[in-house]
Amino acid sequence: MAAMQMDPELAKHLFFEGATVVILNMPKGTEFGIDYNSWEVGPKFRGVKMIPPGIHFLHYSSVDKANPREVGPRMGFFLSLQQRGLVVLRWNAVLEEVDLSPAPEAEVEAMRANLQELDPFLGPYPYTTLKKWVSLTSFITEATMERLQPESRQICAFSEMLPVLSMRHTKDRVGQNLPRCGTECKSYQEGLARLPEMKPKAGTEIRFSQLPTQMFPAGATPAEITRHSMDLSYALETVLSRQFPSCPQEVLGELQFAFVCFLLGNVYEAFEHWKQLLNLLCRSEEAMGKHHALYVNLISILYHQLGEIPADFFVDIVSQDNFLTSTLQVFFSSARSIAVDATLRRKAEKFQAHLTKKFRWDFEAEPEDCAPVVVELPEGVETG
Repeated sequence: MAAMQMDPELAKHLFFEGATVVILNMPKGTEFGIDYNSWEVGPKFRGVKMIPPGIHFLHYSSVDKANPREVGPRMGFFLSLQQRGLVVLRWNAVLEEVDLSPAPEAEVEAMRANLQELDPFLGPYPYTTLKKWVSLTSFITEATMERLQPESRQICAFSEMLPVLSMRHTKDRVGQNLPRCGTECKSYQEGLARLPEMKPKAGTEIRFSQLPTQMFPAGATPAEITRHSMDLSYALETVLSRQFPSCPQEVLGELQFAFVCFLLGNVYEAFEHWKQLLNLLCRSEEAMGKHHALYVNLISILYHQLGEIPADFFVDIVSQDNFLTSTLQVFFSSARSIAVDATLRRKAEKFQAHLTKKFRWDFEAEPEDCAPVVVELPEGVETG
């Protein structure tokens, strides 16, 4: 880890007041990082010191000993660190990952007593990027972290997948109406259909909130179905009441958690959840009038998040449609409603102007949501 220039008195204060994470036996050459910074581990590395209290994301990628250029998928884990806290972890050479099992209390206290002797082997937390990290995680609490992180606590860019059914024998394939393994495929679609259904290994998936697939209440009339398909407030309120009954703004912590897992953990599923949750928030006009504080904070969160991603990242390669511009276009249109709080309306206007200037995105064209909406009616529902 590169040396960092810091005032000696400040460094002394941070050494004693900040938290320390010790990671023993991490192999030389491993790519290791905390929050917004990463380094290549040297032979003397034992961890990170002077870490400010709060939520942090530690991430790493193992390297092939025979070929150091071969880097494994990124893995990571969240920690909630206390002032003067000390966490002791070890590298598992067999699994090639950090063992998150808590160290014995006696070992932790012995290491705390000899912390100054360990100091030369600890890299200082990079305070130059702390402000950026805080802006990306301002709503992630320890409760958010505990609720969302996998049961294993390890967040991996590529989750270990297992078949839903083992289908080790021919009779198992027959039971699933699948042909024998040696049968030639007649089409690409048939080949895809033959692939086994897969699911993440138990305990390894991020426990995101289940978002509704039906945007309207049971028994809704055709007119109500159309209304709820254009304004997703009913679906959003369902999520807020079920997942965040005491504090609706906690949904923003989940939005930030998903973004960090994607941005720093390289988890594509987290990006998909971020998009789905953002779509639900931005297309809920009625909810904007009810939860104006939540939406004021949402704008601040998006301001910082969008500063970390290239402007063309959200463009669909096939259709050239930009998910974000179309979603925010609806959001800005709804923010101009007279039912929306004046503070929220002004902040939305400034944010729209900022995005238009920075990314040259066009939000003035008529939103697609203003076009006629074709909705699938539930079975048994008739139009007249």
